[in-house]
Amino acid sequence: MFTGCFTALVTPFRNGRVDERALRRLIEFQIKNGVAGVVPCGTTGESATLSYEEHNLVVDIAVSVANGRVKVIAGTGSNSTSETIMLTRHAEEAGADAALLITPYYNKPTQAGLIAHYRSVAAETAVPIILYNVPGRTGVNLLPETVARLSEVKGIVGIKEATGNLAQVSDVIEFSRKGFEILSGDDFTTLPLLTLGGCGVISVTSNIAPRDVSDMCGYFFKANLKESRKLHFKLQRLHRAMFVETNPMPVKTALALMGMMEEEFRLPLVKMGRDNRARLKIALKGYGLI
Repeated sequence: MFTGCFTALVTPFRNGRVDERALRRLIEFQIKNGVAGVVPCGTTGESATLSYEEHNLVVDIAVSVANGRVKVIAGTGSNSTSETIMLTRHAEEAGADAALLITPYYNKPTQAGLIAHYRSVAAETAVPIILYNVPGRTGVNLLPETVARLSEVKGIVGIKEATGNLAQVSDVIEFSRKGFEILSGDDFTTLPLLTLGGCGVISVTSNIAPRDVSDMCGYFFKANLKESRKLHFKLQRLHRAMFVETNPMPVKTALALMGMMEEEFRLPLVKMGRDNRARLKIALKGYGLI
């Protein structure tokens, strides 16, 4: 259902508001360069600082521009179950192909609480749900045994695994039901995850290099490991640059340097430090992006 490269879209801003024109241009750039889908309103999209109206607007734009050409996985997770249900219902009504639900952050729920949270959302909505585990951001780890139990819940179809821990990914694949889809949420380890049985990636780097990330996945699924591995190592320099400071600061700065949007963030995110910005520019020039 969800195979290949899915871009975790940034949210462009201009003068404090969502830059709808730049967002549409970014999505078209992704589609032109072969991605399987786009993911609005995730971590990379600064979703935590979007108002409900802005959140829904970004999802609506993504669905409209995609227009069935690629899939849209809308980020709709929150640290509140009722808020998550509200945002997920909107994504469903807008026509998104799936909803990406981050584990509730700050609350630090137990594994039992996580199960109750996801079951509640699945019971109240009909859109396919993809779990999202990124303990480095949320302070809670969705354990493989918990994922396995949730994989049996109707409507929960997969997980974005962003731990970067291949042992955990292996356990998730081993323990979960057959057909449960595993997407990498860590650009550095996408290829190793695919070899374990993953189906694709929700990528930060593909904002700026969608063709190469897409082709890396495509070559793998065509059993051309040599070409896939070649792109894996080529992309590593960009992956390092994308995480030299807090995501999405580097990727958004890169897109601004590429002339695709304004270099604007929502506080508490700010512009990159001078030294890291210089390192980013070197990486982009070396890759031929600027």
